[in-house]
Amino acid sequence: MMLDRRTVLTGLGVSITLPWLETLAKAAGTTAAAPKRLRAAFLYVPNGVHIPDWMPTVEGKLTKLPPLLKALEPHRDSINLFGNLTLDKARANGDGPGDHARAQAAFLTGRQPRKTNGANIRVGKSADQYLAENIGKQTKFASLEIGIEPGRQSGNCDSGYSCAYQSNFSWRNDSTPNAKEIDPKLVFERLFGSGTANEKSISQAKRDQLNKSILDFVNEEAKSISRQVSSADQRKLDEYLVAIRELEMRINKQEPTEKVERPKINIPARVPRDVREHLKIMSDLMILAFQADLTRVVTFPFANDGSNRNYEFIGVPDGHHNLSHHGRDPKKIEKIARINAFHVQQLGYILTRLSEIKEGDSSLLDQSMIVYGSGIGDGNRHNHDDLPILLAGKGGGSISGGRFIKTKKETPLMNLYMAMFDRFGCPAPSFGDSTGTLII
Repeated sequence: MMLDRRTVLTGLGVSITLPWLETLAKAAGTTAAAPKRLRAAFLYVPNGVHIPDWMPTVEGKLTKLPPLLKALEPHRDSINLFGNLTLDKARANGDGPGDHARAQAAFLTGRQPRKTNGANIRVGKSADQYLAENIGKQTKFASLEIGIEPGRQSGNCDSGYSCAYQSNFSWRNDSTPNAKEIDPKLVFERLFGSGTANEKSISQAKRDQLNKSILDFVNEEAKSISRQVSSADQRKLDEYLVAIRELEMRINKQEPTEKVERPKINIPARVPRDVREHLKIMSDLMILAFQADLTRVVTFPFANDGSNRNYEFIGVPDGHHNLSHHGRDPKKIEKIARINAFHVQQLGYILTRLSEIKEGDSSLLDQSMIVYGSGIGDGNRHNHDDLPILLAGKGGGSISGGRFIKTKKETPLMNLYMAMFDRFGCPAPSFGDSTGTLII
C-alpha cells in the first residue's frame, strides 16, 4: 500500500490514524524529523487542595517537590508551579454564594458567570476553544471534552447558579457549553470509528457478535505497513496497536451497572464503577488521541466542582466536599490530603505515559502543555487567589521546567493561557480578565 505521513487504517466503520513514524515521513518526501505539534490539556480537580502541602516555600528552582506532589518527582524537571495566580471572576463580586459554580465556570473563561438557574446562562468562550478555533482544522477533532462525572444543562446546583456552570468545563461561546463525554466506549468509538452511523453500527454489531477487536477490521493493512517500515517504526507501531487493543478490552469488560423495569432489559453501561479505572481509561483515551494526532486540545475535569464523591478505596468514606470544609480538624485534613494525593497520582500516570511515547528525539510530554489545578485555593476558605496551578510539559522546547514561579499578587490565571496561546502561534490581544502575558 502507498504510504504517506498521515496513513490511516480503514475498515467497515473503523478508522485508525497512525502515530508519527519516521518511515512515513520519508515516504511523503518530508523531513524525517518529528514535526513540532504542540498539545494542550486542561485538567481540573474540585474543591481546592490543602495548600500547605502544595505550595513550595522557596521561589525559583525546585530542588524537591512539596509533599502533596511527591508522586510527580520523576517529572520535576518538566513541571512549573505558580504562586499568586488568581481567578477574580470566581469571586462573588456582589453575587453572593456560589463559589463552586463560579470556580469551574471561570477557570477556562476568566469571565463572571451570570447568576441564574434558568436558560439565560452566560459566561464566555473557554481557553481550549480559543485554541480549537485557531489550530483545530489541523486534526480530525478540533477538541475533545471528557470527564468522569455526568453533566447537567439545567436546574439549580449551587446557590442559584445553573447546573450548567458546575458540570461543564469547556464553553464554545458565552452561552453554549461543550458537554463532556464520560462513557469510555463512546469516546473510543468517536476516536476510532468511521463512516456513516449505519456503518459504525454494523461494525460494532459484528465486533460484539464475533467478539472481535476493532483491529481485526484493519489487520491486513496493519501487516502491510509493518512490512514496509523500519524496525524501530515496527516497534512503535506494535506498541501503539497493542495500547489500542488493551484499552478496548478494558472498556468492553465493564459490567452492566443499571437495570430498568420497562422494558425488561439490562442497559449495557460502559462507565466503570471503579473511579480509579474510570480515570485511567479516560486518561489513556486522551493519550491515544494525542499520540495519533486526532486532536491537540483536551479538557478533562477529574470531578465536578462541589463533588461530594467518597473515596473508600483509599480509606476515605466521607464526601470530598464535606471534608474540604475541614475547620482545621486534623483528622479531616489528613483525609483531604489522601484525596489530593490520589488525584496527583492520576496526573503522575498521565505524565509518565506521555514521557514514554516518543516523537523523534522528544516525547509527547516535551510537546505538551498540561495545566492541572483548581478554581478554589484552600477548600476550607473558598478563596480564589494563590490557586494551586501546575503546568507540565516543555511546550516543544519553549518552556524550562523545574521552577516555582511566584507572580505578583492578583495575577490573573488567564495570563498563563495567554502565554500558551503565544506558543501555539495564535497570540490573543486579551482573554477573559487577562492583564498581560505571563513570562514562563
